[in-house]
Amino acid sequence: MNISGTHIAYYFLCKRKLWLFANHINMEQNSDLVSYGRYISDSTYQKEKHEIKIDSISLDFYDGKRKIIHEIKKSDKMEILHIWQVRYYIFVLESKGIEGVTAIIDYPKLKKRIRVKFEDKSREKLNTIIAEIKDICNSIDTPPIINKPFCKKCSYYELCYIE
Repeated sequence: MNISGTHIAYYFLCKRKLWLFANHINMEQNSDLVSYGRYISDSTYQKEKHEIKIDSISLDFYDGKRKIIHEIKKSDKMEILHIWQVRYYIFVLESKGIEGVTAIIDYPKLKKRIRVKFEDKSREKLNTIIAEIKDICNSIDTPPIINKPFCKKCSYYELCYIE
């Protein structure tokens, strides 16, 4: 199974959404919030190359001279997802022999950025997360609904709450 940054983010957000996504049930194309996030990403770092694809990950922008991944997000409400997503990107780059990579998460609307490092304890936790993602995605059972306030804005809302 090829794990993407989306898998990592959904792992922290909602295991049910992760399972649906991994089982090729994709509702993101209908989401105005996703479209808006894509617009913010596309209009930031316009001169640099966007969407660098390596295996199953897509980097918004990579500064090869400084070895810095830039991930562009519209809001910091789910910052922990973003942090683990870029840590996973660093993990993948390391597996390709690219050492010493760091990441910056840019929140252009908020005029905020955070720097993310990758340490041994992050690597250990990521190995656990990856194993759990594989278990969730390969399960025949759909994980339960989590019923959080942010569910109402989720592109998968109808699959969870509408009978």
